[in-house]
Amino acid sequence: MGKLIIHQEKINNEIAEKLVAICPFNAIEYKNGKLDINSGCKMCKMCVRKGPVGAITYEEDQVVPQIDKSKWKGIAIFAEIDIDRVHPVVFELIGKAKELVKVTGQEVFVILISDKAGIDKHSEEILSYGVDKLYIYEDDKFKNFNVQTYAKAVEDFVEKIHPSVILYGGTALGRQFAPKIAAHFKTGLTADCTKLGMKENSDLIQVRPAFGGNVMAQIICTNTRPQMATVRYKIFQKPAQCRCLGQSIYMETKDLDFTTGIIIKNIIPKPKAVDISEADVIVACGRPFKTEEQFKMAEELATLLGGIVAVSRPLVEDGIKDAKYQIGLSGKTVAPKLIITLGISGSVQFAAGMTGSQTIISINTDPNAPIFDIAQYSLVGDVFKIVPKLIEKIKEDKEA
Repeated sequence: MGKLIIHQEKINNEIAEKLVAICPFNAIEYKNGKLDINSGCKMCKMCVRKGPVGAITYEEDQVVPQIDKSKWKGIAIFAEIDIDRVHPVVFELIGKAKELVKVTGQEVFVILISDKAGIDKHSEEILSYGVDKLYIYEDDKFKNFNVQTYAKAVEDFVEKIHPSVILYGGTALGRQFAPKIAAHFKTGLTADCTKLGMKENSDLIQVRPAFGGNVMAQIICTNTRPQMATVRYKIFQKPAQCRCLGQSIYMETKDLDFTTGIIIKNIIPKPKAVDISEADVIVACGRPFKTEEQFKMAEELATLLGGIVAVSRPLVEDGIKDAKYQIGLSGKTVAPKLIITLGISGSVQFAAGMTGSQTIISINTDPNAPIFDIAQYSLVGDVFKIVPKLIEKIKEDKEA
């Protein structure tokens, strides 16, 4: 494929009239002393062959060389350290990576960047989830996360190991870190993936919501490596730990460029806030909940079950609850052992944010509500009549 180039410096009224007359599709226009080609052009090149020499030329697009995918192997996971622990999303990504490499027969890697204390504390735990190789960058300068120095380590890893894929958790840290690496290697990055697949040629199938969650976009990087994606927490299942420990490989750090304009003077822990993503039991409230008294009922049910209250998007948009309690593609992804939805119809956006739940109980007045398609137990009726009876029954059982 190519394009037509108009050399405006060679165009005058006489030449313009000839070119306009030559085009069989009326695609050439001459207005205000400027020649232009409109969308009617069929690329017949008549203007080049029959028109005044040099006025319009045809140039072939440069052919982008095809990447040798055989030189890029394995799926790497960036091990995010959340203060004093490995963020749980890392283990979920390891589990998914182990599924994906079954298609290509390649290996699963983890990149761990920290000081000696962090390496000693976290390496064995990471290996216990069955990764093939743990690549370790150990240096005192890596004690605290610094996006510039950590990026140098990951760039070094890519240049030496050539992983086909790098996965990051869709956390605040992952979202700021992954784009820096992708920009350095001029490769693609898909943010907030909810599904991943793998082709036999090692192309990663990255699926994420688009247009407000109404469309699930499938993205493939056919001619760039490494392929990169951030993945939401609680989307995939954490694998079982095993005794088959993989190989620890210490990477050389003495030649890394630790130059940085960021100086970390102090780290102040953020006050512990409610995180619905971590809850084992959730009572989720929908549009019918509008008053404090109604929420007290939901909170009583959640307390009896040892859980917390969450909400659907409309309640956040109406200012009734804070966004940190919202379940869905535009909120938090949850995967509790039990979720009870109260008056929630079950839009695509909401359902995608809680499909990993083990047991789903739904109450709604609409017998055709989409939520009933994914719920294991469905109750058709008024939540404000059913829930009080449910609370009463739970209290009776606890007393017994």
